[in-house]
Amino acid sequence: MDTQPTKRVLVVANRTAATHRLLEEVSRRRKSGPCQFALLIPDVTDRKKADWTLENALPMIQRAAGGPVEGLVGGADPFTSVQNAVHDGNFDEIIVSTLSKKTSKWLRRDLVRKVEGLGLPVAAIVPGQARPSLDQNAEDLMMWERRALTGQGRRFEGPGIGDERSRGE
Repeated sequence: MDTQPTKRVLVVANRTAATHRLLEEVSRRRKSGPCQFALLIPDVTDRKKADWTLENALPMIQRAAGGPVEGLVGGADPFTSVQNAVHDGNFDEIIVSTLSKKTSKWLRRDLVRKVEGLGLPVAAIVPGQARPSLDQNAEDLMMWERRALTGQGRRFEGPGIGDERSRGE
């Protein structure tokens, strides 16, 4: 019997951790094969805000993942937090969920491109961007991610749960 290996997926999110788009992507990944997920809140300057996100978003992500999801809290620098999590966590791929290009500090700081430099497949979930389908090839996915980073092809999408302005990404 051929069994697929379990993929370890690092989900990088803060204010977007409980949004519909991210939950759909986690569910889609789960349905595509065995996965284990970890949610990293990478830019923690206030532990109470990170705890709030984990307390509220983690149960929703666990439902989408169909099982337990590890909650991780990083430090003040988002990239260093992702880098440390990748080093310590034996992940196979990364999902970065950000706010829109207009409001995202992570996109302005080129976080997605820096995370791509860690050598794992990276998917960016950015509000207002079309989502790639499962049957697109790697070049199509790269173009989609590039459009997400440059803001091309934007359309309005309202805020999701956890999109308060006072917190990090």
